[in-house]
Amino acid sequence: MTKVLVVDDDFMVAKLHSRYVSAVPGFSVVGVAHTGAEALRAAHRLRPDLLLLDIFLPDMDGIGVLRELRGAGLAADALFITAARDAGMVRAALRAGALHYLIKPFNQAALHEQLRHVAALRSRLDGLDEARQEDVDQIFGTRPRGSRELPKGLAAHTAELVEGILRAHPEGLSATECAEAGSLSRVSARRYLEHFAATGRAEVTLRYGGTGRPERRYRPAG
Repeated sequence: MTKVLVVDDDFMVAKLHSRYVSAVPGFSVVGVAHTGAEALRAAHRLRPDLLLLDIFLPDMDGIGVLRELRGAGLAADALFITAARDAGMVRAALRAGALHYLIKPFNQAALHEQLRHVAALRSRLDGLDEARQEDVDQIFGTRPRGSRELPKGLAAHTAELVEGILRAHPEGLSATECAEAGSLSRVSARRYLEHFAATGRAEVTLRYGGTGRPERRYRPAG
């Protein structure tokens, strides 16, 4: 279970983000803070694995919070969730050690995608005794594209539908089965599934049997 500390000065936003996090299997909200000082105290007390960290806080910025925690030896990962669009702020967040940076407003699917990315990274690292270069390249080089950044011809609402079907079938399913579950054409379902596979949100296996080409089956990544 990944323990999450939600930090946002807006009480309603913090509550919403907490609900989003709690809806993702494997993640648990262990605390909420509304100021930098509260975040520092809560992080020392609760030892979270992940911070959902706003930049604009009433007493200090979220980047300063992360730097103080790093200086104190707390190794929690950080996902910034903020309205700050300044490129210098994004650069500062990366230099402070942020895993990713979500710009408000965003939808639930966008946050869920980032949380699944965090889970996949943690799982990959936990499973390594010794890293090969290809492991390091994948960990440092792969970033999820984000639910809004779909290739031309793919629609966000259909992507969310297909992703929901995929998540409901952890054992895997074919494009045909996905199409039937979502009342889509097989060609359309396969396009979305292949997009998820290309962006690290799905894994593909081949099922051999009979004659002809093997069947491609898709399951959630991570």
